[in-house]
Amino acid sequence: MTDTTETCHTMSSESAARLRFGAFLGPHHTVGENPTLALHRDLALLQALDGFGYDELWVGEHHSGGVEIIGSPEVFLAAAAERTRHARLGTGVVAVAYHNPLWVAERIVLLDHLTRGRVMLGLGPGGIPTDGLMVGVAPEDTRELLAEGVRCITALLRGEAVTSDTPMWRLRDARLHIQPYSEDLEVCVSVVASPTGATLAGTHGLGMLSIGATQPAGFEALASHWSFVERAAAVSGATVDRRRWRLAGLLHIADTREQAERDVAHGIASWFRYYQDIVAVPQVDLGTASTVGEMIEYIRASGLGVIGTPDDAIEQVQRLVDQAGGFGTYLAFLHEWANPQATLRSHELLAQRVMPHFQGHRAAGEDAARRARAERTTLTARAQGAHEAAVARHRDG
Repeated sequence: MTDTTETCHTMSSESAARLRFGAFLGPHHTVGENPTLALHRDLALLQALDGFGYDELWVGEHHSGGVEIIGSPEVFLAAAAERTRHARLGTGVVAVAYHNPLWVAERIVLLDHLTRGRVMLGLGPGGIPTDGLMVGVAPEDTRELLAEGVRCITALLRGEAVTSDTPMWRLRDARLHIQPYSEDLEVCVSVVASPTGATLAGTHGLGMLSIGATQPAGFEALASHWSFVERAAAVSGATVDRRRWRLAGLLHIADTREQAERDVAHGIASWFRYYQDIVAVPQVDLGTASTVGEMIEYIRASGLGVIGTPDDAIEQVQRLVDQAGGFGTYLAFLHEWANPQATLRSHELLAQRVMPHFQGHRAAGEDAARRARAERTTLTARAQGAHEAAVARHRDG
């Protein structure tokens, strides 16, 4: 078993230079708006993020509530794949409790071939209780179904035959009739505050997707989550890697804090009402904030997210690195707090100012400028002297 302290120290120092960045799309729209326009706006945003250099784009699955309106992340990602070139595309996440595991595996393998290996499979229990109730799945049963579903799906992707019986599905010697395009199709399990996802990740050697990393309960649990992964991996003999751990967080940034505050006045109240009044997700507790000012203050004071500048975002991401002891990818949790133009500017600033800080580019550029600045006076004089000497030689010749 790897020494946790040593691993945390190593990954913490490496993450500062090698952290990847991505986005997590629920999505979050306004109840009752034109769904066609909203979905195409989502596709345009992902296309822009791919152009900004985002490494990964994750898309959720939801079936009730009228806000998070993508019912099939695989279908949506197939459309996004035609509009993007570089970013990897992940299901964030398939609610395993609602699906036959054979069809989950079949769909992701098809998408793996269509994208020539750009996809990742994110799996979770199902986060919205009203989704499950429509297909007869109680909230109390989703985690057990997730565990059995993950066992089946990972075995199928390895080319094994699977037999399984649950109240939601029955498999008899089931197997894939085509194998994945990818040599190692990445599978991740979602985790919020409980150790269920972390234990599954360790047991099967999977990646981990911490969707609620900045929620107070989720943030406090980050320090222990990797120990659950390693403990389960030691028992099963699986290999795990911190670079396959993603942490999602909320942010909106602008050139000034004041501008960021003006931006989010556009739609933050709608986002708050969704979690305060509509969806039954107890992990997201937004208190009693009722005005835009109170909402902004709650986001900042709770540590839930950033409404500020690129420097504020850098501080927040570093806070996650320190708390988790290192991870592979920071995911910006997408929302529509601001209008589309301000939202694009926020993500452009993330790419311009925040990513370089954690990927080594900022330090390299600043060092090059420092060295040039230190020699500028001397080199200017030498260059001027060389110029004058050349002029003299031409004149005298």
